Amino acid sequence: MLTNGFNAREWNTLRRLTTPEKIQRFLDADIGYNKEPDGPTCRSPRRVLRDRIAHCMEGALFGAAALRAQGFPPLLLDLEAVRDDDHVLAIFKQRGHWGAIAKSNYSGLRFREPVYRTLRELVMSYFEHYYNLRKEKTLRAYSRPVNLARFDRIEWMTAEQDLWAIPEHLLVIPHTQVLARGTERRLARVDTRLFAAGLVGTVR
Repeated sequence: MLTNGFNAREWNTLRRLTTPEKIQRFLDADIGYNKEPDGPTCRSPRRVLRDRIAHCMEGALFGAAALRAQGFPPLLLDLEAVRDDDHVLAIFKQRGHWGAIAKSNYSGLRFREPVYRTLRELVMSYFEHYYNLRKEKTLRAYSRPVNLARFDRIEWMTAEQDLWAIPEHLLVIPHTQVLARGTERRLARVDTRLFAAGLVGTVR
């Protein structure tokens, strides 16, 4: 049986996550948020399973691996921000519509149901929820989908070393801007209730 390099126990865990919703629930309930107290990391899905911790890049890698175990292509999408961290999604398509799986310290930057007809629609569903601690809306651009099969040569799903080649690739590929020229200056600050809602469950 093809297990993509995982041992039987690891592969069985992934195979039990039979829907994108179950993958997201596993990331939310069973995987803690990685604040990188000992320095930057980029764990493989195997290490995420073992360490039970992930930040957004690691969560997206795990989501892509779990989607692959269910027969989806392992796709990532990078969201680019200003005065804020970028955010990475594991994306999938069902019945012609896009959805996403994500790990985030902000409650509004996680799962999206597969109801979006285009990638831009999916990306813009994150716009109002993507903000920094100064209440600025910070999402500015998004990448094309990246199929992680191109990184099979470095065994991205099971590697013990950090996978810096993947975020470095996301940084250099072209991104599509989401705002028209001049729009940024007119953006309102995030209102107090939405700001508080986004921080529910945050790891301080």
